[in-house]
Amino acid sequence: MFSSAWNFIKRHKKKFIFTGALIGGVYLLGKYAQKKFSEIQEREATEYIAQARRQFHFESNQRTCNMTVLSMLPALKEAIVTQLNSESLTTLLKSKPANKLEIWEDLKIISFTRTVVAVYSTCMLVVLLRVQLNIIGGYLYLDNSVGKSTTVRSTTPLAPPDVQQQYLSSIQHLLGDGLAELITVVKKAVQSSLGSVSLKETWSLLELEQQLNWIRAEVEASSRRSLSWYLLADDENVLADQACGLTENDIMTIKLLNETRDMLDSPDFTTVLKVCLNRGFSRLCDNLAEFFRPRESIFLSAVSLPLAKIIPIINGQINTICSETPSHFVQELLMNDQVKEFAANVYETFSTPQELQK
Repeated sequence: MFSSAWNFIKRHKKKFIFTGALIGGVYLLGKYAQKKFSEIQEREATEYIAQARRQFHFESNQRTCNMTVLSMLPALKEAIVTQLNSESLTTLLKSKPANKLEIWEDLKIISFTRTVVAVYSTCMLVVLLRVQLNIIGGYLYLDNSVGKSTTVRSTTPLAPPDVQQQYLSSIQHLLGDGLAELITVVKKAVQSSLGSVSLKETWSLLELEQQLNWIRAEVEASSRRSLSWYLLADDENVLADQACGLTENDIMTIKLLNETRDMLDSPDFTTVLKVCLNRGFSRLCDNLAEFFRPRESIFLSAVSLPLAKIIPIINGQINTICSETPSHFVQELLMNDQVKEFAANVYETFSTPQELQK
Protein backbone atom coordinates (compact mmCIF):
# COMPACT_ATOMS: atom_id res chain seq x y z
CA MET A 1 0.00 0.00 0.00
CA PHE A 2 2.80 2.35 0.92
CA SER A 3 4.71 1.55 -2.24
CA SER A 4 1.62 2.32 -4.31
CA ALA A 5 1.24 5.70 -2.59
CA TRP A 6 4.89 6.46 -3.10
CA ASN A 7 4.67 5.57 -6.77
CA PHE A 8 1.64 7.86 -7.11
CA ILE A 9 3.53 10.74 -5.53
CA LYS A 10 6.55 10.23 -7.78
CA ARG A 11 4.35 10.14 -10.87
CA HIS A 12 2.60 13.43 -9.86
CA LYS A 13 5.57 15.12 -8.12
CA LYS A 14 5.56 18.18 -10.39
CA LYS A 15 1.88 18.73 -9.80
CA PHE A 16 2.37 18.58 -6.02
CA ILE A 17 5.29 21.02 -6.18
CA PHE A 18 3.31 23.42 -8.36
CA THR A 19 0.24 23.21 -6.13
CA GLY A 20 2.33 23.74 -3.00
CA ALA A 21 4.10 26.69 -4.55
CA LEU A 22 0.77 28.12 -5.69
CA ILE A 23 -0.77 27.80 -2.24
CA GLY A 24 2.33 29.30 -0.64
CA GLY A 25 2.36 32.14 -3.18
CA VAL A 26 -1.30 32.92 -2.57
CA TYR A 27 -0.67 32.95 1.16
CA LEU A 28 2.30 35.30 0.83
CA LEU A 29 0.41 37.50 -1.63
CA GLY A 30 -2.47 37.64 0.82
CA LYS A 31 -0.18 38.66 3.64
CA TYR A 32 1.44 41.29 1.41
CA ALA A 33 -1.95 42.66 0.34
CA GLN A 34 -3.11 42.71 3.95
CA LYS A 35 0.01 44.65 4.96
CA LYS A 36 -0.41 47.12 2.09
CA PHE A 37 -4.09 47.57 2.85
CA SER A 38 -3.22 48.26 6.48
CA GLU A 39 -0.59 50.79 5.40
CA ILE A 40 -3.09 52.52 3.10
CA GLN A 41 -5.66 52.67 5.89
CA GLU A 42 -3.08 54.08 8.28
CA ARG A 43 -1.92 56.65 5.73
CA GLU A 44 -5.49 57.69 4.95
CA ALA A 45 -6.26 58.05 8.65
CA THR A 46 -3.12 60.15 9.14
CA GLU A 47 -4.00 62.35 6.14
CA TYR A 48 -7.57 62.73 7.39
CA ILE A 49 -6.39 63.80 10.84
CA ALA A 50 -3.87 66.21 9.29
CA GLN A 51 -6.54 67.67 7.00
CA ALA A 52 -8.97 68.04 9.90
CA ARG A 53 -6.30 69.75 11.98
CA ARG A 54 -5.46 72.04 9.08
CA GLN A 55 -9.13 72.91 8.55
CA PHE A 56 -9.58 73.66 12.25
CA HIS A 57 -6.48 75.88 12.21
CA PHE A 58 -7.75 77.71 9.10
CA GLU A 59 -11.18 78.38 10.62
CA SER A 60 -9.57 79.59 13.84
CA ASN A 61 -7.35 81.87 11.77
CA GLN A 62 -10.39 83.40 10.02
CA ARG A 63 -11.96 84.23 13.39
CA THR A 64 -8.69 85.92 14.31
CA CYS A 65 -8.87 87.89 11.04
CA ASN A 66 -12.40 89.07 11.84
CA MET A 67 -11.51 90.12 15.38
CA THR A 68 -8.38 91.90 14.14
CA VAL A 69 -10.38 93.90 11.58
CA LEU A 70 -12.89 94.97 14.24
CA SER A 71 -10.11 95.89 16.66
CA MET A 72 -8.40 98.09 14.05
CA LEU A 73 -11.47 99.99 12.86
CA PRO A 74 -11.33 102.57 15.70
CA ALA A 75 -7.72 103.39 14.75
CA LEU A 76 -8.73 103.71 11.09
CA LYS A 77 -11.67 105.94 11.99
CA GLU A 78 -9.47 108.15 14.16
CA ALA A 79 -6.91 108.49 11.37
CA ILE A 80 -9.63 109.54 8.89
CA VAL A 81 -11.34 111.96 11.27
CA THR A 82 -8.00 113.54 12.21
CA GLN A 83 -7.23 114.35 8.58
CA LEU A 84 -10.82 115.19 7.63
CA ASN A 85 -12.11 117.00 10.70
CA SER A 86 -15.66 118.06 9.95
CA GLU A 87 -16.50 118.46 13.64
CA SER A 88 -14.49 121.66 13.86
CA LEU A 89 -16.51 123.06 10.95
CA THR A 90 -19.87 122.15 12.48
CA THR A 91 -18.76 123.82 15.71
CA LEU A 92 -17.89 126.98 13.78
CA LEU A 93 -21.30 127.00 12.07
CA LYS A 94 -23.02 127.02 15.45
CA SER A 95 -21.37 130.33 16.20
CA LYS A 96 -23.06 131.89 13.12
CA PRO A 97 -19.88 133.25 11.50
CA ALA A 98 -19.86 135.79 8.67
CA ASN A 99 -18.29 133.28 6.25
CA LYS A 100 -21.02 130.72 6.88
CA LEU A 101 -21.42 129.81 3.19
CA GLU A 102 -17.69 129.21 2.78
CA ILE A 103 -17.67 126.88 5.80
CA TRP A 104 -20.66 124.97 4.39
CA GLU A 105 -18.79 124.50 1.11
CA ASP A 106 -15.80 123.12 2.99
CA LEU A 107 -18.09 120.86 5.00
CA LYS A 108 -19.65 119.55 1.79
CA ILE A 109 -16.27 118.48 0.39
CA ILE A 110 -14.94 117.05 3.66
CA SER A 111 -18.13 115.11 4.46
CA PHE A 112 -18.27 113.34 1.11
CA THR A 113 -14.51 112.82 1.06
CA ARG A 114 -14.34 111.15 4.47
CA THR A 115 -17.30 108.86 3.79
CA VAL A 116 -15.90 107.70 0.45
CA VAL A 117 -12.45 107.29 2.03
CA ALA A 118 -14.03 105.31 4.87
CA VAL A 119 -15.59 102.86 2.39
CA TYR A 120 -12.35 102.44 0.45
CA SER A 121 -10.07 102.09 3.46
CA THR A 122 -12.37 99.69 5.35
CA CYS A 123 -12.60 97.40 2.31
CA MET A 124 -8.83 97.61 1.91
CA LEU A 125 -8.29 96.80 5.59
CA VAL A 126 -10.53 93.72 5.38
CA VAL A 127 -8.77 92.29 2.31
CA LEU A 128 -5.23 93.23 3.36
CA LEU A 129 -5.58 91.57 6.76
CA ARG A 130 -7.04 88.50 5.05
CA VAL A 131 -3.84 88.29 3.00
CA GLN A 132 -1.40 89.01 5.83
CA LEU A 133 -2.96 86.83 8.50
CA ASN A 134 -3.43 83.89 6.14
CA ILE A 135 0.19 84.08 5.00
CA ILE A 136 1.23 84.10 8.67
CA GLY A 137 -1.39 81.45 9.49
CA GLY A 138 -0.12 79.15 6.76
CA TYR A 139 3.46 79.44 7.97
CA LEU A 140 2.41 78.90 11.57
CA TYR A 141 0.63 75.71 10.53
CA LEU A 142 3.84 74.47 8.93
CA ASP A 143 5.89 75.52 11.98
CA ASN A 144 3.52 73.61 14.27
CA SER A 145 3.65 70.58 11.97
CA VAL A 146 7.38 70.04 12.45
CA GLY A 147 7.85 66.64 14.05
CA LYS A 148 4.24 65.66 13.36
CA SER A 149 4.71 65.09 9.66
CA THR A 150 7.53 63.59 7.69
CA THR A 151 6.61 65.96 4.87
CA VAL A 152 7.90 69.01 6.75
CA ARG A 153 11.69 68.92 6.90
CA SER A 154 12.83 72.29 8.18
CA THR A 155 13.07 72.94 11.88
CA THR A 156 13.75 76.68 11.41
CA PRO A 157 10.56 78.66 12.20
CA LEU A 158 9.07 80.30 9.12
CA ALA A 159 7.28 82.96 11.17
CA PRO A 160 8.80 83.51 14.63
CA PRO A 161 6.96 86.01 16.90
CA ASP A 162 9.38 88.91 16.27
CA VAL A 163 9.00 88.50 12.52
CA GLN A 164 5.20 88.37 12.82
CA GLN A 165 5.18 91.63 14.76
CA GLN A 166 7.56 93.36 12.35
CA TYR A 167 5.62 92.12 9.32
CA LEU A 168 2.15 93.00 10.63
CA SER A 169 3.33 96.51 11.56
CA SER A 170 3.37 97.22 7.80
CA ILE A 171 -0.40 97.81 8.18
CA GLN A 172 0.59 101.25 9.44
CA HIS A 173 1.14 102.31 5.83
CA LEU A 174 -2.61 102.02 5.21
CA LEU A 175 -3.28 104.13 8.31
CA GLY A 176 -0.55 106.64 7.46
CA ASP A 177 0.97 107.51 4.09
CA GLY A 178 -1.41 105.28 2.14
CA LEU A 179 -4.45 106.88 3.77
CA ALA A 180 -3.10 110.40 3.23
CA GLU A 181 -2.57 109.71 -0.47
CA LEU A 182 -6.02 108.13 -0.76
CA ILE A 183 -7.59 111.20 0.87
CA THR A 184 -5.82 113.47 -1.63
CA VAL A 185 -7.11 111.46 -4.60
CA VAL A 186 -10.68 111.16 -3.26
CA LYS A 187 -10.87 114.83 -2.26
CA LYS A 188 -9.86 115.88 -5.76
CA ALA A 189 -12.59 113.66 -7.23
CA VAL A 190 -15.19 115.04 -4.79
CA GLN A 191 -14.25 118.63 -5.65
CA SER A 192 -14.50 117.82 -9.35
CA SER A 193 -17.95 116.27 -8.95
CA LEU A 194 -19.51 118.48 -6.28
CA GLY A 195 -17.50 121.68 -6.19
CA SER A 196 -20.00 123.68 -8.28
CA VAL A 197 -23.16 122.03 -6.90
CA SER A 198 -25.37 124.43 -4.93
CA LEU A 199 -26.30 123.61 -1.36
CA LYS A 200 -29.91 124.29 -2.32
CA GLU A 201 -29.95 121.69 -5.10
CA THR A 202 -32.19 118.74 -4.30
CA TRP A 203 -31.32 115.10 -4.95
CA SER A 204 -33.29 111.91 -4.88
CA LEU A 205 -31.64 108.79 -3.48
CA LEU A 206 -30.91 107.64 -7.04
CA GLU A 207 -29.22 110.95 -7.87
CA LEU A 208 -27.14 110.74 -4.70
CA GLU A 209 -26.11 107.22 -5.65
CA GLN A 210 -25.12 108.43 -9.12
CA GLN A 211 -22.93 111.14 -7.58
CA LEU A 212 -21.16 108.56 -5.42
CA ASN A 213 -20.62 106.34 -8.47
CA TRP A 214 -19.11 109.25 -10.41
CA ILE A 215 -16.76 110.03 -7.54
CA ARG A 216 -15.71 106.40 -7.31
CA ALA A 217 -15.18 106.14 -11.08
CA GLU A 218 -12.99 109.22 -11.06
CA VAL A 219 -10.95 107.96 -8.10
CA GLU A 220 -10.21 104.65 -9.79
CA ALA A 221 -9.61 106.17 -13.22
CA SER A 222 -7.39 109.05 -12.16
CA SER A 223 -5.27 107.28 -9.53
CA ARG A 224 -1.60 107.35 -10.54
CA ARG A 225 -1.10 104.00 -8.84
CA SER A 226 -3.04 100.79 -8.48
CA LEU A 227 -5.25 100.59 -5.41
CA SER A 228 -2.82 98.11 -3.87
CA TRP A 229 -0.29 100.92 -3.34
CA TYR A 230 -2.46 102.40 -0.59
CA LEU A 231 -2.18 99.09 1.30
CA LEU A 232 1.54 98.46 1.20
CA ALA A 233 4.39 100.88 0.57
CA ASP A 234 6.24 100.65 -2.74
CA ASP A 235 9.54 100.40 -0.94
CA GLU A 236 9.32 97.11 0.86
CA ASN A 237 13.07 97.57 0.96
CA VAL A 238 12.85 100.05 3.83
CA LEU A 239 14.56 97.35 5.85
CA ALA A 240 16.84 96.39 2.98
CA ASP A 241 18.00 100.00 2.71
CA GLN A 242 19.64 99.46 6.06
CA ALA A 243 21.97 97.02 4.31
CA CYS A 244 24.49 97.06 7.12
CA GLY A 245 23.52 94.74 9.91
CA LEU A 246 20.37 93.13 8.49
CA THR A 247 19.27 90.46 10.93
CA GLU A 248 17.82 87.10 10.01
CA ASN A 249 14.44 88.39 11.20
CA ASP A 250 14.74 91.39 8.84
CA ILE A 251 15.40 89.04 5.93
CA MET A 252 12.37 86.91 6.88
CA THR A 253 10.21 90.04 7.10
CA ILE A 254 11.33 91.27 3.69
CA LYS A 255 10.44 87.85 2.26
CA LEU A 256 6.95 88.08 3.78
CA LEU A 257 6.48 91.61 2.40
CA ASN A 258 7.54 90.50 -1.07
CA GLU A 259 5.14 87.56 -0.92
CA THR A 260 2.39 89.93 0.22
CA ARG A 261 3.08 92.28 -2.69
CA ASP A 262 2.84 89.35 -5.09
CA MET A 263 -0.60 88.56 -3.67
CA LEU A 264 -1.72 92.21 -3.84
CA ASP A 265 -0.64 92.41 -7.48
CA SER A 266 -2.54 89.26 -8.42
CA PRO A 267 -5.77 89.34 -10.49
CA ASP A 268 -7.56 87.46 -7.68
CA PHE A 269 -6.80 90.23 -5.19
CA THR A 270 -8.00 92.91 -7.62
CA THR A 271 -11.23 90.99 -8.18
CA VAL A 272 -11.90 90.45 -4.47
CA LEU A 273 -11.17 94.10 -3.60
CA LYS A 274 -13.57 95.21 -6.34
CA VAL A 275 -16.24 92.84 -4.97
CA CYS A 276 -15.78 94.39 -1.52
CA LEU A 277 -15.96 97.93 -2.89
CA ASN A 278 -19.14 97.12 -4.82
CA ARG A 279 -20.68 95.64 -1.67
CA GLY A 280 -19.42 98.52 0.46
CA PHE A 281 -20.87 101.28 -1.71
CA SER A 282 -24.10 99.32 -2.11
CA ARG A 283 -24.43 99.01 1.68
CA LEU A 284 -23.67 102.74 2.04
CA CYS A 285 -26.58 103.52 -0.29
CA ASP A 286 -28.81 101.16 1.69
CA ASN A 287 -27.91 103.07 4.85
CA LEU A 288 -28.62 106.40 3.15
CA ALA A 289 -32.00 105.10 1.95
CA GLU A 290 -33.20 105.12 5.55
CA PHE A 291 -33.12 108.94 5.43
CA PHE A 292 -35.18 109.07 2.25
CA ARG A 293 -38.11 107.15 3.69
CA PRO A 294 -41.26 108.52 2.06
CA ARG A 295 -44.47 109.49 3.72
CA GLU A 296 -47.45 107.26 3.04
CA SER A 297 -48.43 106.84 -0.61
CA ILE A 298 -45.22 108.48 -1.87
CA PHE A 299 -42.68 106.43 -3.78
CA LEU A 300 -39.07 106.40 -2.58
CA SER A 301 -37.87 107.75 -5.93
CA ALA A 302 -40.11 110.79 -5.48
CA VAL A 303 -38.41 111.89 -2.24
CA SER A 304 -35.71 114.53 -2.69
CA LEU A 305 -33.60 116.36 -0.13
CA PRO A 306 -31.57 119.55 -0.48
CA LEU A 307 -27.81 119.00 -0.45
CA ALA A 308 -27.56 121.02 2.76
CA LYS A 309 -29.62 118.33 4.51
CA ILE A 310 -27.78 115.46 2.84
CA ILE A 311 -24.37 116.67 4.01
CA PRO A 312 -24.93 115.89 7.74
CA ILE A 313 -26.31 112.47 6.78
CA ILE A 314 -23.23 111.70 4.67
CA ASN A 315 -20.95 113.12 7.35
CA GLY A 316 -22.25 110.71 9.98
CA GLN A 317 -21.84 107.53 7.92
CA ILE A 318 -18.28 107.00 9.12
CA ASN A 319 -19.69 105.98 12.51
CA THR A 320 -21.43 103.02 10.87
CA ILE A 321 -18.73 102.15 8.35
CA CYS A 322 -15.85 102.15 10.86
CA SER A 323 -17.79 100.76 13.78
CA GLU A 324 -15.90 98.41 16.11
CA THR A 325 -19.20 96.70 16.93
CA PRO A 326 -20.16 94.46 14.01
CA SER A 327 -22.39 96.55 11.73
CA HIS A 328 -24.13 95.32 8.60
CA PHE A 329 -21.47 97.14 6.59
CA VAL A 330 -18.49 95.32 8.11
CA GLN A 331 -20.31 92.00 8.55
CA GLU A 332 -21.14 91.81 4.85
CA LEU A 333 -17.50 92.33 3.97
CA LEU A 334 -16.21 89.77 6.48
CA MET A 335 -18.80 87.14 5.50
CA ASN A 336 -18.55 87.63 1.74
CA ASP A 337 -18.14 84.26 -0.02
CA GLN A 338 -15.48 85.51 -2.43
CA VAL A 339 -13.46 86.97 0.44
CA LYS A 340 -13.67 83.60 2.22
CA GLU A 341 -12.63 81.70 -0.91
CA PHE A 342 -9.72 84.08 -1.51
CA ALA A 343 -8.60 83.66 2.10
CA ALA A 344 -8.74 79.87 1.75
CA ASN A 345 -6.58 80.02 -1.39
CA VAL A 346 -3.98 82.20 0.34
CA TYR A 347 -3.89 79.88 3.35
CA GLU A 348 -3.68 76.81 1.12
CA THR A 349 -0.70 78.30 -0.72
CA PHE A 350 1.29 79.12 2.39
CA SER A 351 0.36 76.08 4.48
CA THR A 352 1.55 73.61 1.85
CA PRO A 353 5.17 72.47 2.19
CA GLN A 354 7.37 73.73 -0.65
CA GLU A 355 8.36 70.23 -1.76
CA LEU A 356 4.67 69.46 -2.41
CA GLN A 357 4.27 72.63 -4.49
CA LYS A 358 7.00 71.60 -6.92
